[in-house]
Order: sequence, then structure tokens, then C-alpha cells
Amino acid sequence: MCCMQDDKTFENRDNSTKLSLNPAHPILAPMDGVSDSPFRIIARRHGAGILYSEFINGMDIVSGNLLAHQKMLFTEQERPIGIQIFDDQPKRLLEAAKIVEEKYKPDFIDINFSCPDRRVLSRGAGAALLSKPDLIREMMVSLVNIIKIPITAKIRLGLSQESINYLEISHIIEDCGAAHLAVHARTADQGMQGCTNWEAIKLIKNFVHIPVIGNGDIRHPDDIQRMLAQTGCDAVMIGRGAIGNPWIFNQQSREEISLAEIKTTVLDHLELSLSKYGPEKGLFVFRKHFKQYSKSFDMSKSELTSLLTCENHVKFSNTILRDY
Repeated sequence: MCCMQDDKTFENRDNSTKLSLNPAHPILAPMDGVSDSPFRIIARRHGAGILYSEFINGMDIVSGNLLAHQKMLFTEQERPIGIQIFDDQPKRLLEAAKIVEEKYKPDFIDINFSCPDRRVLSRGAGAALLSKPDLIREMMVSLVNIIKIPITAKIRLGLSQESINYLEISHIIEDCGAAHLAVHARTADQGMQGCTNWEAIKLIKNFVHIPVIGNGDIRHPDDIQRMLAQTGCDAVMIGRGAIGNPWIFNQQSREEISLAEIKTTVLDHLELSLSKYGPEKGLFVFRKHFKQYSKSFDMSKSELTSLLTCENHVKFSNTILRDY
């Protein structure tokens, strides 16, 4: 059972738009190439609270890139949803945010100060901005003052172990009027490796007055409760631990789920992917999810390889229904 905590609302300074953070409903993290609309819908059906898009390059938004456009499309059943964007140029970031607000109308816009990918870091965006507090302030001030929907942010603890500055960055983000703050409890140089520092989430929560979302190393329903208890955060965000395991949003262990229900979820997810991307691409995109779903099936390595290389969605579905 979920520990009892009050829902927390967040809003922009001088903005009446409000959303609720509910500790009983974990949040789906923004994951590039993973948090697409089909997966978001599956997560919502299984109890996810607020949803995030994949992270989108501000440069691509401004240039009208078709792939970026596709990533920002969402259905009404996915609300409340935020579109996450990143850039290294304040003016272009603001221009991108205006386009997102006017054309796509999400419930909030999230700014990525957390991505550790070397391609993003090399252009001075994502977590690289943690080493430039003044630039973060410039970005957040212009966004909060001009964009009418809530502006939020996601950070890491620092660019490296030698430059940890999460309290300074958290204060800047709050001071600029952000609606809430999500914290991945690793430094950028850790990537996805090593242990998370949940104590840092607790320190941030005690330092700022805006809602704080904890993120990192949530693999099991018990982890959700431990993070809430240990950090006092207002909600928990789940990333890799939800891939192939949407039941975690209902705080259910995958071992509790029947094979019949697992099959239904797999095929529902596949159908959503086919509907969005078409038969060929839909199956291709779905494979990364199925590799994780497959942990629930009794199949050999060769059988898994056969399914992961299958190019016919009807054959794929029939194999799941018939053989497992």
C-alpha cells in the first residue's frame, strides 16, 4: 500500500495553471527513444500519474523537424503531460518553448538540465549547463516570464563528482519561478552507472519550497515507498525500471501479474505502436520494449532472437499467443 501523503500542486509564478503531484501515482520519466506516445498510454493505463515526452532538441523544434514534430504529438488521454526540451541557447530555447506552447498545448514544459549523453554535452546542453548557473538562470527567467503554462526542470547532482552543485542549481530554478523540480540522483559523469544518492534528494527537498520529484534506481514497488520515506519527495519518477514493466506504476511486482495479463499488455502496446508508426516501423520501435517484456516469458535465447528479428507483426502476435 502507498504511504499516505497529501497531493501537491505546482504552478508558475503569477500563473493560475495547476497540476497535482500524487505520491500514489509514479511519474514516467522522459527517455529518448522510449517515452513515446504508445508507451505513455500503456503507462497511464497502468496507473502512471504525470507523463513526460521524450526530450526534444530546441533546434529541431525551431527548424520544423518532422521527427521532432512526431515526438511532440500526444492524445488527450495522456494529459497531464509535459514536453521536455533542451538547448544551449536561451533565445532559441524560448522560441522553441513558444512553438510548443502555441502549437502542441501541453500541460507544462520541462527543461532538460540532466541529459548525460556525450552528444548533448558536447554542444553545451543538457547536464553541461549545470556548470553554467548564470545561463540556467537566464533561460529559466525568460521562460517563466513569457510562457503562460508551467515551466519545470530536471537536473542531476552536478556535471561530475568534482563539481557537485545541486543546491545552488535548485535554488536558482526555484528563485526563477519554476513550478517543480525533478532530480536524477546521479552526476552526469556517472551516466546510468553506480549508486544513486537519495540523500541529495532529501537535502534538496529540505532546501527548496517547490515540489521535488525523486528519480533514480526505482526497480521495484518497494523502491517507490523507500524513496518517498527516505527523501520526503513529493512524487517518484520511474525511467528504465518501467520499460517492459508498466505494472510498477500500480505498485505491483511483475511476479504478481498473470501470464495472460502480460500477453494482453504486450499485444496492446504493440497495437498502439503499429497504429502510430505503421506496420513496419511500429514493430521495429516496439522491439526495444519487448526485449524487457520477454523477461516474463519462458523462452530460449534463440526464440527471443527470432522474435526480435521478426518483421511481420501478425506472425509476432500469433507467436506470443500460441507459444508462450
